[in-house]
Amino acid sequence: MTVRTFSVEFFPPKSEEGAEKLRAVRARLAELGPAFFSVTFGAGGSTKEGTWNTVMEMHRAGLTVAPHISCMGTTRSQVRELLHGYRDAGVRRLVALRGDMPSGAAGGSGDFAYANELVAFIRAETGDWFHVEVAAYPEYHPQSRSPADDLVNFLRKVDAGADSAITQYFYNADAYLRFVDETRRAGCTVPIVPGIMPITNFAQLARFSDACGAEIPRWIRLKLASFGDDRASIQAFGLDVVSELCERLLATDAPGLHFYTMNTAAPTLELWRRLRLPR
Repeated sequence: MTVRTFSVEFFPPKSEEGAEKLRAVRARLAELGPAFFSVTFGAGGSTKEGTWNTVMEMHRAGLTVAPHISCMGTTRSQVRELLHGYRDAGVRRLVALRGDMPSGAAGGSGDFAYANELVAFIRAETGDWFHVEVAAYPEYHPQSRSPADDLVNFLRKVDAGADSAITQYFYNADAYLRFVDETRRAGCTVPIVPGIMPITNFAQLARFSDACGAEIPRWIRLKLASFGDDRASIQAFGLDVVSELCERLLATDAPGLHFYTMNTAAPTLELWRRLRLPR
């Protein structure tokens, strides 16, 4: 029987006030017993120190943490330093990403062009020490030349040594199911865990989605827009939509769920309760 993986994601705080808030959020979410907490890594290493400090604090508190490591704007020596630092501390899980190009940077910034190169480097440096997660895009990466090319790029990451994948968030379950079917037909067997974005702020979600290529289905977008500034109605409707999405994914044997928390606890806590996920 396959054990499902339920996990949550934070971004490193940029102030002491943000750090205190995150400590309170992580304490509430830790009560759920997620498999791990991932911590993001900014474009060009803009939050590298913040990621390291957040990861180390959580690791010392006894939590299982999966730091993100990004290709963009990073050198082999910088990645090597991070890998050995995390390994020496006892961290056993990583999320390896291409990441976003640093603002104003020319193409090819850093020593790695693609995430498969980063995964191969991690394996060459540290063997099987780390469980390596990579990204998957059920609605296709916004910079991919075609859906077929996007699938090939994903398979390259798996062939380079990825153990499992976490998807970009989506609200169309069929896109995820079709993507998984395509990977299975290509011989890929690694778990592909759906990324779940709670809906709490429509304007913010619309900006994120337009930037990353995640589609908000027209009926959801129009319904959210109709609420205007009524945050309570947006959140109530959002919880219904996302919980129904998660129910369908779990009913069709998704290997878990990964919650993008935006450093808040309440939406993930409520989804966890509605879905009766294990604690």
